[in-house]
Amino acid sequence: MCGIVGYIGSEEAAPILIRGLKKLEYRGYDSAGIAVLGAGGLEVCKSKGALRFLEEKIQSGTGKALTGSAGIGHTRWATHGEPSDINSHPHTDVSGKIAVVHNGIIENHAKLKAWLEAHGVSFRSETDTEVIAHLIDFHFNGDLLQAVLEALKRLEGSYALGIICEEDPERIIAVRRESPLVIGAGKGENLIASDVPALLEHTRDVYYLEDREAAVLYRDHVEFYSEEGEVRRKELSHVEWDAAAAEKGGYAHFMLKEIHDQPKALTDTLRPRLKTDGPPARRSISLEEIGFDGSWAEAGRVVIAACGTAWHAAMIGKYAFEHLTRIPADADIASEYRYRDPIFDRKDIFIIISQSGETADTLAAMRMAKKSGARIIAITNVVGSTLAREADLVMYTWAGPEIAVASTKAFTTQLMCIYLIALQFGLLRGTITEEGLPGYIDALEQLSGQADKLLADKETIQRFAYQQFNKSKVFYMGRLFDYAVSLESALKLKEVSYTHSEAFAAGELKHGPIALVDDSTLVVAICTQSALFEKMDSNIKEVKARGAATAVITYDDVSRFDKTADVVFRIPRTLESLSPILSVIPCQLYAYYIAVQRGLDPDKPRNLAKSVTVE
Repeated sequence: MCGIVGYIGSEEAAPILIRGLKKLEYRGYDSAGIAVLGAGGLEVCKSKGALRFLEEKIQSGTGKALTGSAGIGHTRWATHGEPSDINSHPHTDVSGKIAVVHNGIIENHAKLKAWLEAHGVSFRSETDTEVIAHLIDFHFNGDLLQAVLEALKRLEGSYALGIICEEDPERIIAVRRESPLVIGAGKGENLIASDVPALLEHTRDVYYLEDREAAVLYRDHVEFYSEEGEVRRKELSHVEWDAAAAEKGGYAHFMLKEIHDQPKALTDTLRPRLKTDGPPARRSISLEEIGFDGSWAEAGRVVIAACGTAWHAAMIGKYAFEHLTRIPADADIASEYRYRDPIFDRKDIFIIISQSGETADTLAAMRMAKKSGARIIAITNVVGSTLAREADLVMYTWAGPEIAVASTKAFTTQLMCIYLIALQFGLLRGTITEEGLPGYIDALEQLSGQADKLLADKETIQRFAYQQFNKSKVFYMGRLFDYAVSLESALKLKEVSYTHSEAFAAGELKHGPIALVDDSTLVVAICTQSALFEKMDSNIKEVKARGAATAVITYDDVSRFDKTADVVFRIPRTLESLSPILSVIPCQLYAYYIAVQRGLDPDKPRNLAKSVTVE
């Protein structure tokens, strides 16, 4: 939710801030703004709508001249106050000398606003952020850092802040609590950003701010403090991402690029975890990164918690663990888990999944489990994220930066990690033999090439989307692994095309969903579990009899549904437990092409942001 950038150095800040915001626009695009410190003091320009409107305002001269070598910027996903020029960030104090950008929610803002108004402060916006600027001004006595630290004592909620002051122009203050913020260390310049892609143009050397830490950025160095003002020392981290990985690379949209990134991302996630010494028949999986040892044998249950797309990966993980290891497994929505007084056992294997590693509800669920003594294993894509730092053990999905709001390659690489853990655990429990493991490894290695094959035939999905884009209802159905893929497929379609789409377990068809089926409906049946083909065939016939158009996703060697469905999309044959990595790809492509056919931007769906860092 929301993107923050900041720059202090020797160059003009405004163009750098705009370029940084372009890298973060996936985090929010209701409005945008920048504030720059120069010889003329503090100047602010902001605009409702996409970032291009802010650029046009600056270029046309209707905004103020923005010259200076220090500044902060923001792209907004609205929480308090509708999108408007006035509610856009940065927000300033009454005098216009202090500017603040904020990602998060100030939970006690109403109380603080009333208190400030009683002290004569007049508010201009409807946002919770404006109270921060006024509160800092209330405590300001020439030292911006001290004023910020005093203000923080009164704030309740989550925040990542970038703050500049006309009367303290040689530094930027950055603070975080439960919202991500990264410091980029350059040569003669330093930067702040909500996410790494905004920094890669300038540096790959970064500091990750911890919870309740503050940073003071000067042109030639950075200082770190606790919220109590105690000096902290931090080590630099080096980001390995190629800057080009955060660009579109010739694709029309990031979403399409990231769908096409999946074969490479799957390989990158798999190969470092394989031991290839010795003959092929003795290949094995190496998961030392998550401390995999004999103590895992004491576990009596696997618990997986996540939100959104990651929760769908967790559901597949539940089926995978039960199928491959014969151990009870639960998949929980983190936003529900944190409130339902769950039962913990210290011997449980507790897996937390989040692409960004900053999802607020997922972090809260992890902290609850950790407090109860559970051993936490995080699956995340972002090195240095809060989840990665706070979990006991971390397994990274080496997917590279994912920019589109709708997650694609993060999902399939999360599944790759889950399968590797489940297979290793099955080997430990004896449900998978050393002789049988290489067969699974072969199947995992083939997935990348099989995904490539699917993508090479994407025009088939594109033509189908052109034929079906006017369907007002799309239902996905499947059983077991296919049900979980149906949930993810329905989510993708509703996220980017705003189509009313739902998913249900096919066995539940006659328990309610069939009442919604008519000739305005498309039903997509995902059929990769061969023991259930007969039942799925019956389900397809039931919806066809009520006027629905039907499509089936199944293996390339299966002809059973050719006469039943209107169209059949074929995926390469793989082990049935691994099929979700392939069966989801046609659904990702369909969602993308429906969005494009409707003239929508699939990278920036309305009302959504990439990382939900507030509750």
